[in-house]
Amino acid sequence: MISCVRSAGEIKPVPESNPFAKRCNQARWGCISSPRSGRSRSFAASSVRCDSRRGEEDRAVSRRREVLLVPAIAVGVNCLLSVVAAKAEESDRPAVSEEKKTEKKEEKEPEMAYRIYDATAIGEPQALGKDKSKAWEKLMGARVVYLGEAEQVPDKDDRILELEIVKNLRNRCLEQQRPISVALEAFPSDTQPQLDLFMEKRIDGEELRQFTTHWPPQQWQEYAPLLNYCRDNGIRLVACGTPLEVLRTVQAEGIRALSKSQRKLYAPPAGSGFISGFSSTSGKSPADIISSNQFVPFDPSSYLSAQAKVVDDYSMSQIILQSVIDGGSQGMLVVITGASHVIYGSRGVGIPARISKKIQKKNQAVILLDPERQFIRREGEVPVADFLWYSPARACTRNCFDRAEIARVMNAAGRRRDALPQDLQKGLDLGLVSPEILQNFFDLEKYPVISELIHRFQGFRERLLVDPKFLNRLAIEEAISISTTLLAQYERRKGRFFEEIDYVLTDTIRGSVVDFFTVWLPAPTISFLSIADGNSIPENLGVLKNLIGSIPDNAFQKAPTGVSWDLNERLASVIFGGLKLAGVGFVSSIGAGGFSSVLYFARKMLNPSLPENSARKKASLIKQALVYGSFLGTSANLRYQIIAGVVEHRLSDYLLAYYNEPMLVNLLSFVVRTINSYWGTQQWIDLARFTGLQPRKEVPRQEEMTSPGPDSLEPPVIECSSTTSVEEIGNKSSDST
Repeated sequence: MISCVRSAGEIKPVPESNPFAKRCNQARWGCISSPRSGRSRSFAASSVRCDSRRGEEDRAVSRRREVLLVPAIAVGVNCLLSVVAAKAEESDRPAVSEEKKTEKKEEKEPEMAYRIYDATAIGEPQALGKDKSKAWEKLMGARVVYLGEAEQVPDKDDRILELEIVKNLRNRCLEQQRPISVALEAFPSDTQPQLDLFMEKRIDGEELRQFTTHWPPQQWQEYAPLLNYCRDNGIRLVACGTPLEVLRTVQAEGIRALSKSQRKLYAPPAGSGFISGFSSTSGKSPADIISSNQFVPFDPSSYLSAQAKVVDDYSMSQIILQSVIDGGSQGMLVVITGASHVIYGSRGVGIPARISKKIQKKNQAVILLDPERQFIRREGEVPVADFLWYSPARACTRNCFDRAEIARVMNAAGRRRDALPQDLQKGLDLGLVSPEILQNFFDLEKYPVISELIHRFQGFRERLLVDPKFLNRLAIEEAISISTTLLAQYERRKGRFFEEIDYVLTDTIRGSVVDFFTVWLPAPTISFLSIADGNSIPENLGVLKNLIGSIPDNAFQKAPTGVSWDLNERLASVIFGGLKLAGVGFVSSIGAGGFSSVLYFARKMLNPSLPENSARKKASLIKQALVYGSFLGTSANLRYQIIAGVVEHRLSDYLLAYYNEPMLVNLLSFVVRTINSYWGTQQWIDLARFTGLQPRKEVPRQEEMTSPGPDSLEPPVIECSSTTSVEEIGNKSSDST
């Protein structure tokens, strides 16, 4: 229902949400319904009263709204001012924040995901270490960047490196507003129309794949990520390979078998350096040595193979030169081809030398991807390339780190090489000791006890260099083991605790030894002595050395530089670690059982009145040892592999890197090991009952208290106990894991 009032000669509807307003509307409506001439003063008075009451109520409502809104508005204004102030503070120092962001970005850039060596240095190639700016500056200053991949045995890691390098160069060129193109030898030049259609997204990868039937199996899957990235980011693809028909004709019959038109396009003109393609193969430079390995000397087809290589180099050089011209003076061309085509050599050999008349050598950069050998460059010899680029999966056998950075760390610590342990000295000679590992060693030397351990015991040194908090983790595990074992022993023995302290100590020591090995064996390690002495091992032990030395100590351990572990080797580490822990469990069970029996007979001789409980039946000692060894080799091994490798090696490193809270790392280790200890105890109790080492029947507490016997004094792992849940806690000492 809508009420209406007269105001200034008009009738307007008034909402009736307010009861007071409704009554006023009804009064007004009643007056309005009467004739206009009969309007009375009562109507006017009632209207005034209604209006006055309504005004008072509106003012009260407005005052309540002010009481509620003013504080809220004040809080909002305060928050807004604080945000504006924070933004203003950030705007006052933009350079600092941007610099920090750049530093973080450079730190997170996968500088350790690959290794770069400067091949132009005299002597052995120099590792660039973390500072790879020299390599990128050289590449960004070039107009042509060659990526030489393996030819005889293609490596899929080369394609991964190629994609990473192209991504990085594309991002840097984008900042400098430089166009970038990628030329691939894998695509013959007559497939350029198909590549253009692929770039225009008029055909997909499956259609383009039909034109690469000459590729070896699996090669398309390796090149597909690079092709898709170039298409999605507007990087022009250039087919620079020699047509298959031309190449096969030359390999079979020589250049003379080509037609005049083909010879004009793909064969170098007479006197343009064709003869140098053969004479250089007899030189002694590294480049020439690599070139000579591409065909067999004195083989009937060696001359034809040399002609095919020259034709291939020449045809590719012409396409590359034209692509550089099309890209303009600021453009960059990345050429992906075989290593033998791009290595530096005498004039006329290789693509860089052939186009040096038009593009100076300083504007070209050659990268060899994962070369199998690092050649020592003598003074006066031509370098193989500008840089050697290794993937993280490729093992490093020498000079893996920047020696200048190693020298800086040594000088900062004021230490001499002769004062270091023997394995570190050999690791430094081979270039296998990283600056971080060396700095960790110097930091550990600041603590007297730890310094003695790392200098006297190689095992502690190998573990502490990888994980400086190894002793903390060992102390946490031992504290959990000893405390829970003593508590369980006291609950079981009550008033006989000190009388039977010898059995208590036996049980506690045995549990501590087992726990020591469960922490020691799965801990990640790094050993330089084994690498250095690898060649001095006799041949009859070579197989065993390769088997044991090639697997990690922990399945989840991070592979150090120079080492790569595949899935099979990591699985082998689980099996081998299980065998070691099983041996520890078997020996400890035999030793604890024998020592417990010796103690019992000694006590029996000293106290002939010592009661015997014939109701207790002891299981076979061999059976107990086998069951306990199997338990440590399976359940305990897997659990400690995960704790040491995932929680304390990877997750802890993450927490330290991003939060820098050592206490949080120690707390995490304590909580995880406590949970693991309780869970391992329950698993051992279930296994002991399943195998018959513990009867399932429980003895009431009163009977247990009134019938003590010598058998109850044996360690839980060799005890056929029929105790209650309190006694089951005592089985913690059999695993404490």
